[in-house]
Amino acid sequence: MAYRMGARSGRHGGPRARHAPPSRERPVMPPSDTAGPRSAFTTRPPGFAPAEIEALVRERYAIAARATMLASERDLTVRMDAADGGRFVLKIANAAEDPAVTLFQSRALEHLERAAPDVPAPRLVRTRAGETAFPAPHGGERHVARLLTWLPGRPLLGTPRSPRQMRALGAALGRLTAGLAGFSDPAAAHEIVWDIRRAPALLARTRHVGDPALRARVEAVFTRFRDEIAPSETGLRRQVVHNDFNPSNLLVDEADMDRLTGILDFGDLVETFAIYDLAVACAYQVPEEGHPFGPAAQIAAAYHAEHPMPAHELDLLPDLVAVRQAMTITIGEWRASRYPDNAAYLLRNRARAEEAMVRCAAVGRAEACALLRRACGLDG
Repeated sequence: MAYRMGARSGRHGGPRARHAPPSRERPVMPPSDTAGPRSAFTTRPPGFAPAEIEALVRERYAIAARATMLASERDLTVRMDAADGGRFVLKIANAAEDPAVTLFQSRALEHLERAAPDVPAPRLVRTRAGETAFPAPHGGERHVARLLTWLPGRPLLGTPRSPRQMRALGAALGRLTAGLAGFSDPAAAHEIVWDIRRAPALLARTRHVGDPALRARVEAVFTRFRDEIAPSETGLRRQVVHNDFNPSNLLVDEADMDRLTGILDFGDLVETFAIYDLAVACAYQVPEEGHPFGPAAQIAAAYHAEHPMPAHELDLLPDLVAVRQAMTITIGEWRASRYPDNAAYLLRNRARAEEAMVRCAAVGRAEACALLRRACGLDG
């Protein structure tokens, strides 16, 4: 889900801002259509009441604050409005969440605070005892809770797209990726369905795509990735990446929507190939008019200025953008078939992904690569 967590102010918390709408689901794919073993994706979020949460924050942080539940996929996410005007986000992890993954995310945020303090990422708030997280048992289950700072701004989603905004997005992602380049953790290589590396496994799910023509297009994208791109992965740079740079997870200044003010939701953080992370960002920025890869070229150029990439990686970007779009369609259709009562939510990005994939496919790969290379100064 997407939520706002702000940089520290003189008081606890940051400036007030409405919370962002939730981003798309991130289910871990079981090996069959059954629910599979217990996981954070098949276990209900923690069931704390607001009063219980307020008591936890008061006890652990000596902060008197009012709790407001925010939309969340698998954890409990709560906005905390402090009596002194500060604002925070309390995250209580699902009891089935691997504690090692939660710790990995926390360590990554701490690393960014030290290595790339200018990246507008949330900060962990320490308890009175100096801890970045604490146990929060409830209903016979053991949870891990963390308090984070709140970021100002409004979601990028729904704002007018401009070249300056796309360059700001690319530069921010480049700085974030550069900041994470030296970070490692034992849990970094955990499996998550939204990692592009896992795309070939989704061939078993394409039967849920009802439109035969679209299904064939999606299968062709996954098959090309499996047969032609995945075998060359050993030559790609690998590191921890954000993996969900979508418009619901980015905040911009209300008064200047070309200025990025926040990067949210590190829940898809994973060690994978850096170029795959750039593809995620570009996949969400295909315009309805103009060159389909125009914004991607602007994003890539600004990213390259902050975190240079070799030409052979950049040349993969058009295919990787298609893979991410195919993943959005396939996972949405599969989940909607299992949970028809929630189909509207699960399929909310599907139409845009299909339109974007069709538009991008109309551009030849050589043309797209040439555009991207020129933008990044790699056409020499």
